[in-house]
Amino acid sequence: MTPISHPIEDILELARWAPSGDNTQPWRFEVLDERHLIVHAFDTRDHCVYDLDGHPSQIGLGALLETLTIAASAHGMRAECTRDLESPEANPQYMVELIPDGQLLPDSLRTHVKGRSVQRRPMRTKPLTQPQKEALQSAVGDVYHVRWFDGRMQRYQFAKLMFDNGKLRLTLPEAYPVHRSIIEWKSRFSEDRVPDQALGLDAMTLQLMRWVMANWQRVNFFNTYLAGHLVPRVEMDLLPGLFCAAHFAILAPKPPETIDDYVAAGRAVQRFWLTATGLGLQLQPEMTPLIFSRYVREGRVFSRLPSAVESATALGARLSRLMKGLPVEQAVFLGRIGNGTTATSRSLRLPIDRLMSER
Repeated sequence: MTPISHPIEDILELARWAPSGDNTQPWRFEVLDERHLIVHAFDTRDHCVYDLDGHPSQIGLGALLETLTIAASAHGMRAECTRDLESPEANPQYMVELIPDGQLLPDSLRTHVKGRSVQRRPMRTKPLTQPQKEALQSAVGDVYHVRWFDGRMQRYQFAKLMFDNGKLRLTLPEAYPVHRSIIEWKSRFSEDRVPDQALGLDAMTLQLMRWVMANWQRVNFFNTYLAGHLVPRVEMDLLPGLFCAAHFAILAPKPPETIDDYVAAGRAVQRFWLTATGLGLQLQPEMTPLIFSRYVREGRVFSRLPSAVESATALGARLSRLMKGLPVEQAVFLGRIGNGTTATSRSLRLPIDRLMSER
């Protein structure tokens, strides 16, 4: 591989730490020269039930482009990112030009890029302060609005929603191949998956889950006859949902429609998350209720099981009620947040040489 010139090497080294669903890292880089590169992106809609129309991957792409922009600022350069309109939506390409700017100051969020991670375990219930909320709202700008759900009853309602959503997620045959492929077992860290120790489960549950998930027949038997989904839902959904400062939604001014809408949302989400990290807060995305509610809202078939569709319909109605009149279709991100210790197990990233395009 041709050596990458400095400072573009440093910029990509930091940009690669952008978050993506299940640590898929759906992008590759092609360096043209010291001021130009191409981001070759892709999505997982063809095999991942959660990547509806590739929109979750597009949010991740937005987070990458924002991180790249933040990284470039440390070298006194603006990153102008332009989508190639001829590239297919499932494989978009972005031309990135790095433009020296003597007036540009380094973005303060750059120091939090590597430290940002997902915390799937319970946090403290200490409420966020008003200055913290204002900083997080400021992070997403005037275009997006952050809605907080932080009372004890609201935390319980969202925890129960996530607990019941967990049953749909863990009993869905279409989700099983995704779950099986994204977990790296007996691992504290993983370059391209989610390490099992980061899932928020105790050691005994992890050991049983690893055996059960060897094939769908075991999963289905345990779920059907032994309530095999119950303990994982308590540990991964109910307790974390109760023990946090708040659940929150980031809302766009109108329902996102285009890839550009979702990429823009991803850029805002990344600034929110990095700001939270800078405030010493932990965060966990809670995206599946939004994804399944959209399947239902648009009459899209996502499972061969009629019961799964019925469950998703009921969960979507509950989510709408919890949003208290705010349009669910405008929510681009749902999550929980709070004070707590940094995760001791987390996803890492592929080394930069494995993220370079082979073109």
